[in-house]
Amino acid sequence: MTINAAIFACNGPELLASEAVFFRDCNPWGFILFGRNIETPEQVRKLCADLRNTVGRDALIFVDQEGGRVQRLGPPHWRKSPWAYDFGELYRLNKRDALRAIWLNFRMIADDLRSVGITANCAPVLDLPVFGADPIISDRAFSRDPDKMIKMAHACMAGLTAGGIVPVIKHIPGHGRAAVDSHKALPVITESLAELESTDFVPFKALSDAPVAMTAHVVLECVDKAQPITVSKTGFQKIVRQNIGYDGLVMSDDLDMKALHANVMGDGLTTLARKTLAAGCDIVLQCSGQLPDMVKVAKGLKPLAGDALRRAQLADLMAESFEPFNHATALEEYTKLMAQLEPAT
Repeated sequence: MTINAAIFACNGPELLASEAVFFRDCNPWGFILFGRNIETPEQVRKLCADLRNTVGRDALIFVDQEGGRVQRLGPPHWRKSPWAYDFGELYRLNKRDALRAIWLNFRMIADDLRSVGITANCAPVLDLPVFGADPIISDRAFSRDPDKMIKMAHACMAGLTAGGIVPVIKHIPGHGRAAVDSHKALPVITESLAELESTDFVPFKALSDAPVAMTAHVVLECVDKAQPITVSKTGFQKIVRQNIGYDGLVMSDDLDMKALHANVMGDGLTTLARKTLAAGCDIVLQCSGQLPDMVKVAKGLKPLAGDALRRAQLADLMAESFEPFNHATALEEYTKLMAQLEPAT
């Protein structure tokens, strides 16, 4: 059966019959979970199995499990992970220990995710925050320095992939200097292409071997003064595919975000889905879990084919194997490394 170029969410902790029918008929490539979908390990495990049963295959299931303030699985059932910024502080004290702590942290996250059936994590954040920008990125980033960011992001990806979790770098080509949160409004970045090439784009170029990337809903005036990268064919092709040279699978950020709706005419989500795929994104992401919204998106979808299908298949393969792991031993080592950040008494 044809697989459609979408990742969808469901509305609650249990799959509704109406959602199951829709997913069966639409056959999206993958699914994503949010806090509203998560209660206990047993419940999440059943939900993941039910979602996969609707499409009859081992579809990737995504989540945002960065740590800090972006962590969908949390206490009391899951360990609270630190902000990326905390690892940056440890890196300032001891580079080797910081990289080891990052690897251990994300290897433990991978273990937690796989144990309930989740196989892809929307991390690491590669956006380089700048002073004066909207705080939507801020402490979610390892560093403001590209070279430090690259080293720590590599450790994050290595920990996830060792645990059979597909990492998703975000938000390509960079959201760190945006003056507004794209959840709420459309950010416009006015810096020159030369400036962006020497800063924002650097981490994405360095990690261009990542299997999946998520777009930033931002306007780059240097390539398209009107359309955000996600729906700008000129901007997407010139910056993401050519300048950054990223040939992995690109998924949009959430189509529900107001940054996209600010300048898209026509039939709302249907038009957005069409424009996103026409611009060059391989997959559209729609997160509301509202069935009427998903139906609108489905009307604008197209089947995975060509390069998009090739990229999707490579991403699927990355979740098929993982290395043996002792969670308790890792936690003990990780705790000792992170203790360096505790104030002296």
